[in-house]
Order: sequence, then C-alpha cells, then structure tokens
Amino acid sequence: MFESRCGVCCTCCERKEQVNCKGCLDIKTPFWGGECKVKTCCENNHLNHCGECGIFPCEMLSTMGKDQGYDPLPKIKQCQKWAKENH
Repeated sequence: MFESRCGVCCTCCERKEQVNCKGCLDIKTPFWGGECKVKTCCENNHLNHCGECGIFPCEMLSTMGKDQGYDPLPKIKQCQKWAKENH
C-alpha cells in the first residue's frame, strides 16, 4: 500500500505531527502552503505514485529535496517497491 506520491513513508515520518501534515493523499495542497510538483504530476496523470510512471525516476523526483539536504534515493527505492507490490 502506497502512502505518498513521491515515496515518503508517512507512517514513519517524524515531522508529520510537528507540521500537522495529513499526507499528500488526503490533502489538496501541501502543509507548507505551496505546490508539490510531484503530487501535481502524479494526480494529473492519474498515478497513485511515481513508481507507476513510464519515465520513472524522472529528474523532478531524482532531485526532489536535494537543495534542502535530503537524499532522494530512499524515496525512489520505496516507489519501486510499491510498483512491484501492485504488479
């Protein structure tokens, strides 16, 4: 079962309660009030998560959060796992 569009495991997120995040599956806009381009892309293309995309992993997902010091590889691996579970 997938938990997010980008591969974040929301149930394991230590910041979820701190920032009052309901998870991208259950909200229209992210908790920070801006736009999450990954969420928008998945929803516009009727995908549950990035792992279902034909161009996975795209540059957008592969660079997501890097400028803030986050490693995108765990999210990519999680999306791969979710994609395998659903096939």
